[in-house]
Amino acid sequence: MARPPWLKPLLGTSFFRQCKSHGDSNKNECNMFCLDCISDALCSSCLLVHRHHRIIQIRRSSYHDVIRVSEIQKVLDIGGVQTYVINGAKVVFLNHRPQPRPGKGVTYACEICDRSLQDPARFCSLGCKMAGMTSNRKSSEDTHIASSQCMAPQTPPSSCRTRRRRKGIPQRSPMGSC
Repeated sequence: MARPPWLKPLLGTSFFRQCKSHGDSNKNECNMFCLDCISDALCSSCLLVHRHHRIIQIRRSSYHDVIRVSEIQKVLDIGGVQTYVINGAKVVFLNHRPQPRPGKGVTYACEICDRSLQDPARFCSLGCKMAGMTSNRKSSEDTHIASSQCMAPQTPPSSCRTRRRRKGIPQRSPMGSC
């Protein structure tokens, strides 16, 4: 599926700042984005000009931007992106979130940033999915080189990264003599 022209600008937009045009208004927080104009973030007062356009609302969760699945799936295929339930609504994160240390016993991980995932999804956010879509468009020569470097030829090149694995079966320490 082709990447929509508004996706990269959406992911690069700063939300939840004061609107430059409506700074004196009570509701001047920029948490909307027009998919038709592909402009900057919008506040609720800016929506009058965009009333017949496709508008999506960005929300915040733990200082990260999210969008409701019910809104974004109308205009974008979000298959393979990890969804979360926050305040009773299914959401996806716009951009990847840093993970300070790798999780223990991680079964699923994002193909781009290796963030641990709860479900068998390929990506942790829309930003990582976009990066995955971009990397899938490599030339056949690059794909051939990547697959020749992989140890298991049946596995796709994106999963050839080394994962942290256990070094073996844990052994008890020998008992000391008294």
